[in-house]
Amino acid sequence: MKHLDLEAPYRARFHGKGAKWRMCPLWESTVKAIQLMLANRVDLQPDSTVFVNRRNQPLTRFSIYYLTREYGRRVAPALRSVNPKGLSPHVLRHSTAVHLLQAGVEVNVIRGWLGHNSLETTNRFAEINMRTKEKALQACNLESTSNEGSRASARWKKDAELLQWLQSL
Repeated sequence: MKHLDLEAPYRARFHGKGAKWRMCPLWESTVKAIQLMLANRVDLQPDSTVFVNRRNQPLTRFSIYYLTREYGRRVAPALRSVNPKGLSPHVLRHSTAVHLLQAGVEVNVIRGWLGHNSLETTNRFAEINMRTKEKALQACNLESTSNEGSRASARWKKDAELLQWLQSL
């Protein structure tokens, strides 16, 4: 509990890998959900664990992994893109990083959020993002056929300004 700020500015402090402390801002909706969850708890002290199981024991990393897979299994029929067998907290962490990058968040901000020491580690997400961009460009790599049957390049391929703009995306 002592690592949660449920008054504005909302944030949580996490102790993670490599004995690192990270701070993460929280959405107001997340704070409301946490407050609702904690409303039924009578044992709250500064040293109390926020997330507990049915027996009021702290969630372990194994139970978090199990819950991630279980909820993935439940939503998979409605969301075909979800593969519950491949879902884990680590996959969610990295997927979030890729989405942040695609949304235009600076890679150094993502590095800090992930707790990476080196920008090199975080740059892997940028590389993934470049592959996504290249695939998108390749999807547009269409060639038209003229009436005579010869293959003529699409006009947009000859537009240097357009190609430069596409490469910058």
